Amino acid sequence: MAAASKVLTYDEWLKMPEVEGVEEVVDGEVHILPPASWEHAVVVKRLERQLEKRVDEESVYVMASSLGVVVSHNPLRSRVPDIAMFRTENVVAQDGYVHSPPELAVEVLSPGNMRQEQTRKLRDYELLGVPEVWIVSPEGRTIEIMQLTDGKLVTTSIVNGGELRPKLFPEAAVEVDRIWPD
Repeated sequence: MAAASKVLTYDEWLKMPEVEGVEEVVDGEVHILPPASWEHAVVVKRLERQLEKRVDEESVYVMASSLGVVVSHNPLRSRVPDIAMFRTENVVAQDGYVHSPPELAVEVLSPGNMRQEQTRKLRDYELLGVPEVWIVSPEGRTIEIMQLTDGKLVTTSIVNGGELRPKLFPEAAVEVDRIWPD
């Protein structure tokens, strides 16, 4: 017989000790994510470097896999994008977490990603009002660009090469062919 997991409140979650690794909370249940594969980590690092070197670090934060973004307090939901970009003046931080949407969220797919979980994460980004999401597929070597339109994230294009610029950070050009592991 499986043990029932405890559904946490926001205040209970804040009192929990920090854990090693990536932790997301979905409907009050803590989900510890497995470590990233080598390929996943390389793609995240290469994307992060390209985005960081083309923006002013005083006015834009580029955060990779280390930042909890609170989606809602009740039910408690918190997500950790692989990469999140914020204009510094738009960041609302409280209790050690961000309570404002990133202007760009990037999710790098792993072979174990389940479509249902990815769909739930995209719904959370819609709820937050994230204006742009990139879904990066190392296996397919593609990036799906999604834009928030009338409260829904809609695919606007899928690219497999060339230069890609976030809508709200046009100075941060990414050379798509340079993010894939050799």
